[in-house]
Amino acid sequence: MTEQFDDKKTRASAWFRSLRDEIVAAFEALEEAQQSGPFAEAPAGRFEVTETRREAGDGGGGLMSVMRGGRVFEKVGVNVSTVYGTLGRKAQAAMAARKGLEGMEDDPRFWASGISLVAHMQNPHTPAVHLNTRMFWTPHGWWFGGGTDLNPCLPYDDDTEAFHAVLKEHCDRHDLSHYPRFKAWADEYFYVPHRHRARGVGGIFYDDLNSGDWEADFAFTQDVGRAFLPAYLPLVEDRRDTAWSHEDRAAQLAHRGLYAEYNLLYDRGTKFGLETGHDPDAVLMSMPPLASWP
Repeated sequence: MTEQFDDKKTRASAWFRSLRDEIVAAFEALEEAQQSGPFAEAPAGRFEVTETRREAGDGGGGLMSVMRGGRVFEKVGVNVSTVYGTLGRKAQAAMAARKGLEGMEDDPRFWASGISLVAHMQNPHTPAVHLNTRMFWTPHGWWFGGGTDLNPCLPYDDDTEAFHAVLKEHCDRHDLSHYPRFKAWADEYFYVPHRHRARGVGGIFYDDLNSGDWEADFAFTQDVGRAFLPAYLPLVEDRRDTAWSHEDRAAQLAHRGLYAEYNLLYDRGTKFGLETGHDPDAVLMSMPPLASWP
């Protein structure tokens, strides 16, 4: 099983990198196009790119691309990584329990590749957003996962509907049951239990996807990535020049506090990245530049 997946691993890793390149170019183009508003006189934002490495295990790494203090984006990170090694005892137990696997302790090797994006915006009326897609392999099986969700501090029903409509369109190309199922999964997953509320207005989320047809699952995961820019860019273009007040900024910082709580306490990707020795700066790239709490 190891050898027959070498080509599939290469293809998946290359796809996540190509999606990263497309998104980085689109976001830098947004910065160039922004000619009005309180940050228009600032230099157009550019991503700073850093190579990342695992601190433990056999190896791997990726690229951490972060833009700070732009005209449109206050902070946005677009990371890609491909890592491999052996899972620790805690990770083995968690994976075996969640996926119903046996024999993890006998061969705990793993390989994982994916893209992770979080954008925090200058204008409080422009929604923050998250995207993640990934492939995970062990000698005991392979899985895809990920999703995207919208996180406005000042929600607009039109934005929510437009965002979800694009996601539904891309999901429906593969299976009409995908969108309702993965939307419900996102509503459950992106929920902050101790605050008794969602962290945003939802999107889609899926994990442990293995239909038995790798090509079909990979094609679906690619379409989740392709949906991102047409779902999100029109919202940014519509809201980036909306006038905002000190009260709006306060609401934005408070919402970012909620986002930070979720990522540190509940996000599965954050926990996995730190537990498997990946670069902590890359893992915590999703944290907002500023936030507030009562």
